[in-house]
Amino acid sequence: MDFSFSEQHLMLRESIRNFAAKEIRPIAEQIDEEDKWPEGMWRKLANLGVMGITVDEEYGGAGADLLSAVIVVEELAKASPAVALSWGAHANLCCNNMNHNASPEQKKKYLPPLATGVHIGALGLTEPNAGSDAVNIQTTAVKKGDHYIVNGSKMFITNGSIADTIVLYAKTDKDKGAKGITAFILDTKFPGFSVSKKLRKYGHRGSPTAELILEDCRIPAENVMGGENKGINVMMSGLDVERAFFSGEPVGIAEACLELSLKYARERVQFGKPIAAFQLIQAKLADMYTQLEAGKMLCYRAAIMADQAKRGGKGTEIHKLAAASILFNAEMAYRIADQAVQIHGGYGYMLEYPVQRFLRDAKLIEIGAGTSEIRRLLIARELLG
Repeated sequence: MDFSFSEQHLMLRESIRNFAAKEIRPIAEQIDEEDKWPEGMWRKLANLGVMGITVDEEYGGAGADLLSAVIVVEELAKASPAVALSWGAHANLCCNNMNHNASPEQKKKYLPPLATGVHIGALGLTEPNAGSDAVNIQTTAVKKGDHYIVNGSKMFITNGSIADTIVLYAKTDKDKGAKGITAFILDTKFPGFSVSKKLRKYGHRGSPTAELILEDCRIPAENVMGGENKGINVMMSGLDVERAFFSGEPVGIAEACLELSLKYARERVQFGKPIAAFQLIQAKLADMYTQLEAGKMLCYRAAIMADQAKRGGKGTEIHKLAAASILFNAEMAYRIADQAVQIHGGYGYMLEYPVQRFLRDAKLIEIGAGTSEIRRLLIARELLG
């Protein structure tokens, strides 16, 4: 398979890389330290044209492929994984999901403000007692006339405290289990919706994460996405894309850690010479490079194949490939970030040096959106048929 980027992909990478260097990297430590989303960042991302990167042009998006979205999340993550995560939750978990599953009327109403950055999006799936066991959500939606009355709570929701539009999952028929789930488009101005609290995190600080409360929340029946009790189809159709897409974030983290380690190894002098001259340091750097390059190929291949599957490609290879991509890259990024701290020695443990931030940020990707253990189970099930 040809992994060479098109001219458009290369131009996009250069544009995002320059943007990240100018607008994000200088304030990345401040974002982490203050645990605060930077003022004006959404507007700047909108001016880049990436808020609706995979959304069809007729709804205000760029109409780009998934590989383009992977390039963006990778380059953003090299500067600030927190910015990459919040942008990804908006662009992929919300916008891309709606672009593929919403009705034409829903798209016309909700996608233009999302794709142009006027509104911010999020995904409302995880609950206090339903993480990896996503189909066991307990939030209920009962139809009353032309509305659904929704009750429940959502936990660990990226952008939850700032979102205008949320793709929300609830049980409309508890007796049917997974086949009783319905997807809704929630406007956070709907009565009965509230943010319980903003959550404090170990990593990805600056990306807002919240617990959400739905107390007799009224959602119009016209905001059902994909049909009543058809939410599992919406959910599963987006998982391969989500895994392939978010594989780009750990790739970006690993790239940043390797670059920082190379720079430090050349500059840090011990025993009369740069530590880059020591074979044990060279071995670490060589291993970091090798693992990163393997992760890139897996990530890019998964993105290309996920797009092909969306267009009606044959086979289920993407199910295990996307899971393998996020599994490998999440663990690869954590290993590389850990080795970057080791190469930096005592300085790597200091908050002034960014490698410790990348190590903290990398850990989430082994946990969020399905743990490494769940990803292994998915791959095994596909292999065993």
